[in-house]
Amino acid sequence: MKHSCFIIIAILLSGMMVGCLDKKAQNTSLNVEEKNSVEPDTTVYGVCGEGTAMHTLQLITDVGDTLEFALLDEYDMQADVQGGLMAGDRMAVVGTFVNGERVASKVINVTTLLGKWVSIDKNFEIEEGGTVKSNVKAETKSWTSWKIFNGHLLLNKDTFDINSLGADSLYLENNDGIFVYKRQQ
Repeated sequence: MKHSCFIIIAILLSGMMVGCLDKKAQNTSLNVEEKNSVEPDTTVYGVCGEGTAMHTLQLITDVGDTLEFALLDEYDMQADVQGGLMAGDRMAVVGTFVNGERVASKVINVTTLLGKWVSIDKNFEIEEGGTVKSNVKAETKSWTSWKIFNGHLLLNKDTFDINSLGADSLYLENNDGIFVYKRQQ
């Protein structure tokens, strides 16, 4: 009887060890895939310069360079500008080169994005430095951080397109739908 109990325990322990080894191997392969699939952030950050006009954006980057972005490409396609172009405001710009000219495809006015936003179920504040403060105590999935990444707004791990950003409204969209927020004073 003692011998059969020992065999059963040994079989159970070896099964658990094999199961753990398989999970560790799976986790390692997932981490390698995740690291390889990470794309670089192509967003350029800076301040909107005094030389900004209707069809051009002058950006003084965080490293002190002055860059000129066309807001119309060769096909007269208007860049996606959210939050307006006000000299002195902080900007996040995604652009490319077309025929040797730097062209903006997405411009987000970060200064306009900062502030308190409310909807039926959310009440949060986007603060400088990448933090989000939730003003709803009972909220289950409150956002705590934000950043702009390749022209998208990341709130924690949720990725949104900014469809519209104005002085008093914010329209965000992802696979779950369109979310509308009103600025709270």
